Amino acid sequence: MPPPPDATPNPPSYPARLGASMTLPKQRASPASSLSSLPFRRSNPSLSKLFESTTSSATSRPGSGTATPTPSAAPASRLSGTGTPNSLPAGVADEHRALIQRAFVPHIAVLADAQTEELVRGKGIEGGLLQLLRPFGESVPGKVTIRDSIGASKSWEDFGVRFISVDDAYPELRGDAAAGQRTSASSMQRKPRRTGGDVAQVEELVDRHLQYSEFNRQDPVSDYLSKGDLAPPVESTSSPFHTLYLRRLLSGLPVVPHETFSHPVAGIIAISSRNPHPIEELRRLYNRQHDGDLRFPQWVENDFLRYYVLIHDEETGDIAKSNQTFDSMKRHFGLHCHLLRLKSHPTIPSDDDSVRVPTCEWMSASEELAEIQKRETADDITDPAPYLPDSDISSLRTVIRELVTQSIIPNMERSVATWNEQILSRRRGLSGRFMSLSKRWTPFGSSRNSSSSSTASSNSNYDSVQGFYRPDAPEAIMRRLADYCFMLRDWKLALSTYEILRTDFQNDKAWRHYAGAAEMAALSALMAPTPLSSKNRAENIDAWIEAASYSYTDRQRSAAPYYALRTLALAFELLRLRGSSAADDAARWATRILESGLVGAIGHALITERISACYEIRTGLGKYKLGSRKRKAAFWAILAAEQWWRLEKSLQAEKCLDNSLRLYNVHSETTGDNLRLPTEDMQRFVDELRHQIMGLRLLHQGYTPEHEGQDDAADVEEATETLDTSPRLHRKSLIGAAAPPIDGGPLSPALERSKDQADLQREGFE
Repeated sequence: MPPPPDATPNPPSYPARLGASMTLPKQRASPASSLSSLPFRRSNPSLSKLFESTTSSATSRPGSGTATPTPSAAPASRLSGTGTPNSLPAGVADEHRALIQRAFVPHIAVLADAQTEELVRGKGIEGGLLQLLRPFGESVPGKVTIRDSIGASKSWEDFGVRFISVDDAYPELRGDAAAGQRTSASSMQRKPRRTGGDVAQVEELVDRHLQYSEFNRQDPVSDYLSKGDLAPPVESTSSPFHTLYLRRLLSGLPVVPHETFSHPVAGIIAISSRNPHPIEELRRLYNRQHDGDLRFPQWVENDFLRYYVLIHDEETGDIAKSNQTFDSMKRHFGLHCHLLRLKSHPTIPSDDDSVRVPTCEWMSASEELAEIQKRETADDITDPAPYLPDSDISSLRTVIRELVTQSIIPNMERSVATWNEQILSRRRGLSGRFMSLSKRWTPFGSSRNSSSSSTASSNSNYDSVQGFYRPDAPEAIMRRLADYCFMLRDWKLALSTYEILRTDFQNDKAWRHYAGAAEMAALSALMAPTPLSSKNRAENIDAWIEAASYSYTDRQRSAAPYYALRTLALAFELLRLRGSSAADDAARWATRILESGLVGAIGHALITERISACYEIRTGLGKYKLGSRKRKAAFWAILAAEQWWRLEKSLQAEKCLDNSLRLYNVHSETTGDNLRLPTEDMQRFVDELRHQIMGLRLLHQGYTPEHEGQDDAADVEEATETLDTSPRLHRKSLIGAAAPPIDGGPLSPALERSKDQADLQREGFE
């Protein structure tokens, strides 16, 4: 029997006989084999809801992680390099560009009084008001119109916001506070972190999705053994598991000093109509959030927009009294107020007007893992998602839209215009250039022996000891300006601001800030719909990506491998969308992820798939496809198939192997027969890998070959023949006498057969 797959560098060889090729090798049990054998896992509607983002497309037969076949002539020439995201090759979708747009969005802090939290928990929402608002903010209803820095307006249908709590800025302190110390923490039990940034948890989550797909696929063996009857595969531009990997990588952006995407641009302060002193309670909550125990870290600007919400209980409250309170709120706090009318009683699915609360698409990996474990161990197989009346759903969508379109977007546009005029325009002028030169050529700044603390105290606003700029420092304001422009999708102004910041941070030796500015400068240039020449890509974008990845991974500067992975993963996906001209650069940066060791085993296999997809869009020129990378794409697809096989993911391995054979053109379109690969070694390796994948799939489904018992019998017979000549025949007995040579031997089928034949001859039967 061959050794386990994780102990050999290459797939084990198989005998030429067909029956022997179906032998299942001895392999370690899959991590999910014990859980997947439970009867409720295959038909649990509660669990399937969490995996529906990957099971819908994972059960098809397309080449996972590959692009569709592209036409012979790419929209942008390989030599000119002027591809744009709006001129994609046929079949290559910009799903990852849309994913990035939806990931970097404004964040809103949520704070509510005790009566509001009690009302929301009474409706079945254990996480309080924050959990109630989160799924509705991920996609704002209707179109959202945004004006850029030059006054041009554009409408977007995929704009969203994220709701956070002050606890998300202190993830290490969550669950340690005493009961009642923080109003937003409705439950003092240990909860999963809403903050992301943990690559290990992302890989664990994707592995769970892969296990579910592996063990819950419908009839996987029959379709494998009847390849000729399969429908033509429908290609996809990306594996659903890779899309999930990117989404969870961008979910729950940590609240950090060197970027302000997760810093709140506004805050919701909510009170209930049950509160006897509503105005005083609103002031008290504001003071606690502004400079009290609910304040964000000192490097976060706390003077952001406040949006005051009065929640009226439709079933027990007095609407006339609530209207009076709401009018008083507008007199004291301005027009940024809203009256939200909700029902207090819980809703069950059988109610006529009940609507299921949507699942958060941008939850962190920790949250989804905790939810999966909770539903796997629960006795109830029904969907635990809460339900709300249709009137509550409409009210929540209305308040979200008014908050975004009437308060947040106009406030961000005004802030961008003000900062651009007061700070950024000065930096672009002659005085700003002289200030930058004075920082660069100061005696303290140019000396390597001078301490960074003395440099920071005398020449810059950067606090090198604590590692941040004060929120009112010009560099911090410019960083907020650039991030606001990126979230409002004004790529041009964002790029110019990041370029200035990159120089300032480099002069101040604020290396993590420098890496963040270089990262976002590259992403802004790649997100812009303008053409991108090969020279600009080589001189600017490649330099920015290199600087960001190096600074993020340099331990002497600021080791932040999560941000290095984010930089490279987003950069190579955006470069791939530029078409054939940027395919080699995209594959090069994807390979850097593997070389740097930024991902685990699951991420390694997914990135290997994407390298194949990058090379596949390099179509070449002319009749002979000069400059194409089809064979290199097929090679990386085979590497991905082998990687998935070692991880015991047979479905993904089979998809990658099928895609590699498609790229090698081994299927004849005229005869319909399969052709052989160019060399015998290649053909042998692919055949052995396919046999191994087939055995792994059969093993996962519980199939046992009929000749398994025969193999066991043969093993026993061989073992007894070896024991016949062993020294065991001449060992001493318990009383010291030598045992007879034959009687002391073990019972052997071979000896028994010879004895029976001798008896038959003596009796005259033979």
